[in-house]
Amino acid sequence: MIRVFLITGSNRGDRMALLEQAAARIHKKTGKIKRTSSVYETESWGFSDPVFFLNQVLEVNSELKPPEILTSIRQIEDELGRTRMEHGYSPRTMDIDILLYGAQVINFPGLKIPHPLMPERRFVLVPLAEIAGGLIHPVLKVPIAELLDQCKDPCKVKKCH
Repeated sequence: MIRVFLITGSNRGDRMALLEQAAARIHKKTGKIKRTSSVYETESWGFSDPVFFLNQVLEVNSELKPPEILTSIRQIEDELGRTRMEHGYSPRTMDIDILLYGAQVINFPGLKIPHPLMPERRFVLVPLAEIAGGLIHPVLKVPIAELLDQCKDPCKVKKCH
């Protein structure tokens, strides 16, 4: 078993229900959920959209290898109505990203762990710091809480549930 951190997000449809459905499917298909952050309402990062995201970080114990986790979460996104665009950011019913896979650094085509944009995204760091603030980033070698303190992202992140 390896400790994996995932982030789920939705800005289309019944966002809260979609987060709950994603968590249930992750628990069934990807690994046992050990902890969840609060749910946060966040401004859309990277594109302008009037509907804010709901985001949540999940700590999962998984036996799957990183490519298997990626396949699993993409299937879950598709099951929950995700439509993929070739380029850029677009509204989505479900988005799931792998943030961390233990302390490993993975650099495969189409799969980079830790997530390379994590230090720049307040909507990722706030919920991750809530449940794992002392965890050390495997590349930057600083705690997640410190990355949050250093983050210059101006996007608002508000706790919902």
